[in-house]
Amino acid sequence: MHEQNTPLIRLAKRDDCPGRSVHPRRLLVAAILLGALIFLIMGHSPVSAYGTILSGSLGKKTAVWQTVKIAIPLLGTALAIAPCFKMRFWNIGAEGQITAGAVAASYFALFWYDKLPSPVLLAVMAASGALFGGLWALIPAFFKARWGTNETLFTLMMNYIIIGVVKWLQGGPWEGRPGSQIIPQFDSAAVLPKVLGVHCGWIIVLALTVLMYIYMKYTKQGYEIAVIGESENTARYAGMNVGRIIMRTMFLSGAISGLVGFIVCSGANNTLYDGVAAGVGFTAITVAWLAQLNPFAMIGISGLLAVLEKGADTLQTRMTVPASISDIITGIFLFCMLGCEFFINYQMIFRGKHREEVSGA
Repeated sequence: MHEQNTPLIRLAKRDDCPGRSVHPRRLLVAAILLGALIFLIMGHSPVSAYGTILSGSLGKKTAVWQTVKIAIPLLGTALAIAPCFKMRFWNIGAEGQITAGAVAASYFALFWYDKLPSPVLLAVMAASGALFGGLWALIPAFFKARWGTNETLFTLMMNYIIIGVVKWLQGGPWEGRPGSQIIPQFDSAAVLPKVLGVHCGWIIVLALTVLMYIYMKYTKQGYEIAVIGESENTARYAGMNVGRIIMRTMFLSGAISGLVGFIVCSGANNTLYDGVAAGVGFTAITVAWLAQLNPFAMIGISGLLAVLEKGADTLQTRMTVPASISDIITGIFLFCMLGCEFFINYQMIFRGKHREEVSGA
């Protein structure tokens, strides 16, 4: 009877991680083989396809610059949500916080470009983007701390509100040519300068990577975040003001996301539109999760996703592969990377093995 009540397959947390060096290699090979199968079904050579992806993203200086531009907001946003996730506050609103920061930065870019010197204007745009992004994130944090609302739904809904505001601005107060539904391009004074062929946003996010690592690992605030993530009751017993820490952490997360919004609108797009975040807020969740909230690991994962995205664009133009295929290939790699994390941390135990464990005990 006991055998019949035992599940056929059950999951168990690993006490150690013996497969940490084995599973990543196996699943990377699996991702490459699955991607190759997709290319074969489409009638293309997998070798040529993968070669096109690499050459299209890393083959020339201009391609490398474009790949870096894609990786910059991914890395910045992953850094932004890392402290929230460490605290087990599920901030799904980075998309909206990026957009909020872009709105604030765009206001000064559009209406103050002739009133301030370029360095001062850019500093004001960055500060306003960070401030507005932080305040936008503070709204769901306050409701969570005060009334215990569901932060996942709250932050998600906030995304659509600010995107709606941008759509209104596009067709209303900030519209350029009447009827165009387009906000004008920024003046050159409001555009981030380039360093080594790419706008200097890459310097900002690399500096944030180091600062976030120090903040999470070596500061009192980082320790408080870790304690709350383990147990809110323990944090309260230790005398921590959990509500205040939640709001502080969410403001920081929103501020970094807002800074990313400034970088995107001033460095990459040179204008504002309703899709300014371009899904980065959601993709960055995967980046942060796969990196296990390690800021330095986020650099590599952001770079890999940027290579896939830029290389897939080249794949579409050179080999006439549908754009959807690039999303499928990226999805396969992400699926296998997540599978890697699963098998590192958990093991599947079958019913027969369970009987052996019981008899051995």
